[in-house]
Amino acid sequence: MMKNCSAGAIARGLTILTVLATTTPPLLAHADAGRDGAPVIQSARSGAWSSPESWVGGRVPGEGARVLIRRGHRLVYDRDSAEVIRAVQIAGTLTFATDRTTRLDVGLIRIEDLDDFCEDGFDCQNGVLLGAEKPDGRLTAPVVRPALEIGSPEAPLAAEFTATIRLHYIEGMDQKTCPAIVCCGGRMDLHGAPLERTWVKLPYQSAKVGEARIVMPHPLPGWKVGDRIILTGTTRQFGYIGTRRAKSGEDNSVADNPATEERTITHMRPWGSFDSRLQIVSLDKPLQFDHLGSGEYRAEVANLSRNVIVESADPAGVRGHTMYHAGSQGGISYAEFRHLGKRDTLGKYPIHYHLVGDTMRGSSLIGLSVWDSHNRWITVHGTQYLVVKDCVGYKGVGHGYFLEDGTEVYNIFDRNLAVQALGGKPLPEQVLPYDLNLGSGFWWANSLNTFTRNVAAECDEDGFRFEVVEREDFNPRLPILQKDGTTKTVDVRTLPFVRFDGNEAHCQRLFAINLGGFAGGKFAARDSDVEGVGPDYQHPFVLRNTKIWNSHWAFHCGTPCVRIEDFDVHDCAYGLWRCVMHRHEHQRLTFSQVNTPVFFPRAAGDANYDYSIEDYFDLEPKDDLPPVTVIAHIEPVSSGMVRVRGVTSDNYDVKQVVVNDRPVRATGENYGEWRSTSRFRVPVDCGSPPTPRTDKGTWS
Repeated sequence: MMKNCSAGAIARGLTILTVLATTTPPLLAHADAGRDGAPVIQSARSGAWSSPESWVGGRVPGEGARVLIRRGHRLVYDRDSAEVIRAVQIAGTLTFATDRTTRLDVGLIRIEDLDDFCEDGFDCQNGVLLGAEKPDGRLTAPVVRPALEIGSPEAPLAAEFTATIRLHYIEGMDQKTCPAIVCCGGRMDLHGAPLERTWVKLPYQSAKVGEARIVMPHPLPGWKVGDRIILTGTTRQFGYIGTRRAKSGEDNSVADNPATEERTITHMRPWGSFDSRLQIVSLDKPLQFDHLGSGEYRAEVANLSRNVIVESADPAGVRGHTMYHAGSQGGISYAEFRHLGKRDTLGKYPIHYHLVGDTMRGSSLIGLSVWDSHNRWITVHGTQYLVVKDCVGYKGVGHGYFLEDGTEVYNIFDRNLAVQALGGKPLPEQVLPYDLNLGSGFWWANSLNTFTRNVAAECDEDGFRFEVVEREDFNPRLPILQKDGTTKTVDVRTLPFVRFDGNEAHCQRLFAINLGGFAGGKFAARDSDVEGVGPDYQHPFVLRNTKIWNSHWAFHCGTPCVRIEDFDVHDCAYGLWRCVMHRHEHQRLTFSQVNTPVFFPRAAGDANYDYSIEDYFDLEPKDDLPPVTVIAHIEPVSSGMVRVRGVTSDNYDVKQVVVNDRPVRATGENYGEWRSTSRFRVPVDCGSPPTPRTDKGTWS
């Protein structure tokens, strides 16, 4: 069925949201506020960080300083300094200079509207006032938020400069929560120089062992000499029976024998004629493996370097983390997050949207590089309508792109790369007790999200993993946000994808795609899969244009009602492995060089694997679910006019997207991306995109 969906009035509005205060007491910002007696240095006015006139008493913050940027003050950070600031509390605005290279070494940055200095690296201290409605229903102008800025979506930091935040653990701080960047109802916008593509496939020929050069597409805007890149492995990772366990008896890992290689670009030159679409990229040292680069099955080359950097100062010591809380604003694009994440610690991840709900609808993570993490890459927890696109995750402990508690819906993951999500341990007090944290590139417990054009390679357990297990300590019937803004208790095992299309997994040690099946070798153990519960025959799981190669178990599925369209399995030990086949339909499913295309099919919820005529009824897909529409960016262009960009996702064809009664122009397939210029009816908080409360679109 064709659909007409509308984003309606763009910023329907700012609402009042209160984040419960915690019991951690703030430190008052006066002379004896510090726990060790050190004073808090307060801003005196707006100005340059390096100017004495910007600070009360004329003292520029230096080593060990506690800093409070007061409400209404805008400080421009203009230093490239190795002095370690203890903490910065931002109640005003801290923006990094965009005409030079900058570096801030710090133990903690808090973005919260406080008059007090605080050293809590996780919880918020105050309620968050987002705005209000007048009695006549019109919105008041949005409040001025505290903000941390590096560049902006319209004017990212120029490629010739870098901005670095180095997170240090400082004695006396809480190692469980610090160092950190925490956004509590404020705005955090970090925007580096764009790359047209953050990762590409080898385009022409294989990269050969012993050679220190590769053939790449030309041009690659944003890629340059000195960038750190990875070439994903195309060598089979054997991980079952004799090779799964190391001599010590511990589980083996792809980290013990990786085929993915890190290199640095030393030279780039076009190959062939002046209009050639290829180039020779020279590397700092020869390759140790072959990497397939021709035909249908090819390696990825990803760029890890960005010019906005957040990193732990001591990767071998106490690592840092970053997070957004509910009611915050902002987004991140083309930034590098490296050496972050606290190992075996709940909630301390490189990037964490924490119980945001739909209060940050319109926020996005675009073109990020997240690598060498001790605790996941990107965690979406209790959050809806987040866009994650063109990101690269490499070397992380635990699941990589992780949706944490099963209530996450309407999020969009598009064209992301997951390489080496490595096995970890279950985290203390984690929300979903059954999750063994075995290392999946993409992991979720609620499928009502969009996964398109993503690739997973060389992960310890799964490339893509949907997992829900009903047990005595977990009930899968959870409160789920509906499209009309209400919540409804739903068994999350029954929710279909918004869209699953164009995804690929290769060189997986165990499972390439595992939808509701067994985990960690618990073959048919009780309380180990969805136990035959899944979406209904009118709203099945639909997987389109899927490619799996060079893996052990290509596809394992414990859920009924699945439609596979254009599914390519190549060079795998098993194709469809121990899948529930209740109301499964396969269209254009191909196997090549697969040892066992179909192994031990089973019936839904039947331990004896018996079949009946009911198992062979056809699916009857019904296109009656509304599309997901997110306004990702708003830019004022003239009096009363704004340029709007957004994304839309749906399992079927979208006919039209309308903003303020005007059709938008599609810039991506099926309105996957679109833009429009429209008249805006209410004041705009130009610091970040608005967050519509509901999708007012019509669909039929």
